Amino acid sequence: MDSWQSPIAPGISWYQATVGERAAYPALDGSKTVDVAIVGGGYTGLQAACNLAKSGVSVALIEAHRFGDGASGRNGGQMGTGQRWWPEDLEKELGYERSKALFDMAEDAKRYLLDFAKIHGIEMDYMPGQMNVSHKPGHDKEYRANAEIAAERYDYPHISFMDRRETAERLGTKDYYCGVRDMGTGHIHPLKLLVGLARAAQEAGAQLYEMTKATAIRRTRNGPDGKIVIETPSGVLTTDRALVATNAYVGNLEPATAAHIMPIGSFIAATAPLDDFPDVIPGGEAVADSRFVVRYFRKSRDNRLLFGGREVYSSRDPKDTANAIRKQIVATYPALKNVEIIHAWGGNVGITLPRQPFVKEVMPGVTSIGGYSGHGVMLSNYCGKLYADMVAGKATELDHLAALDIPAFPGGQRLRTPLLFLALTWFALRDRLW
Repeated sequence: MDSWQSPIAPGISWYQATVGERAAYPALDGSKTVDVAIVGGGYTGLQAACNLAKSGVSVALIEAHRFGDGASGRNGGQMGTGQRWWPEDLEKELGYERSKALFDMAEDAKRYLLDFAKIHGIEMDYMPGQMNVSHKPGHDKEYRANAEIAAERYDYPHISFMDRRETAERLGTKDYYCGVRDMGTGHIHPLKLLVGLARAAQEAGAQLYEMTKATAIRRTRNGPDGKIVIETPSGVLTTDRALVATNAYVGNLEPATAAHIMPIGSFIAATAPLDDFPDVIPGGEAVADSRFVVRYFRKSRDNRLLFGGREVYSSRDPKDTANAIRKQIVATYPALKNVEIIHAWGGNVGITLPRQPFVKEVMPGVTSIGGYSGHGVMLSNYCGKLYADMVAGKATELDHLAALDIPAFPGGQRLRTPLLFLALTWFALRDRLW
């Protein structure tokens, strides 16, 4: 088992334990000049590096820790469909034309990711199906409408409504009241994808550096002759263009990104194989529920339950992640009260105030992309590819995201974290009480 313990994310994940030998990449040693520099070695950054290198652009990517230490290597693995909001809700906010364009973009992202894995021989343990379910009664009408609207207005016939009986049968629990089943998407082993993506980027000619923290980004001067300088403890990258792809881990590096993308902790546990519990998600789909503090779970290819749902809206990690998640597992599946939990881990997810991605030129020549808000497996990969298209001067769907109005979190740098903690604690209480 890979015994690396990330300094930024608690616990060794089941993904890390099953990914096999991970390639190590060197730290930056000395200064370099490239066409494009990228900060952040998750899906967005590595996809951008891979596609830029394929097109002949000289590109260097630096990651403060190891590839996969952030959300790209530790997430719930669910691909989803569309954006974080249901398309009918986006339609109320943005109108049908923009909502449809964003939905179609997400479908392009889904196809791109599956094709990328196939082309590059990445076995990411794809399993079909996802179910979204209601933890409260009285929502049958809106869930039924979601399936009908997807088929009739968004050309997506893969979603079907589930009444309470069918929901109970497909999940193996009576804890939910209705839902929708989407067989046009699925779930993956995220770290296997990440490892394969890094390999593909290196083979394409991208210069990849781990354990290299960016300490500052600045321009030498304004105007067309100005250069972008990225400082690290072991060298300087000088470049014409840069991508900030740090998402939840931006820290103090770039203030506009930090103001718009908030890190929240999310935690997952993996059980021993559920060979004695065939009723638990017998079809193998992934599940996400309707709580604001979402519970999300699925079975792995080797029949383990991977259950996430304890979000922490502060910088402190829980003292006992496994026991905290066990309580949620048992609340959903009482028969699993004695099942062994073999791994428990966590990390930060980057969210924005409206739960929509943040795409912005934060200084001349420097683009920041992130804030996928728990819906990033497809979108982050595709946004990296779209950034490379933008650099190449191609028309790109990235414009759909750049046009979204993403306000900064209130309270400034000092107060935004405690204000978010109070707000989301309120929503978590509302999930429990009504």
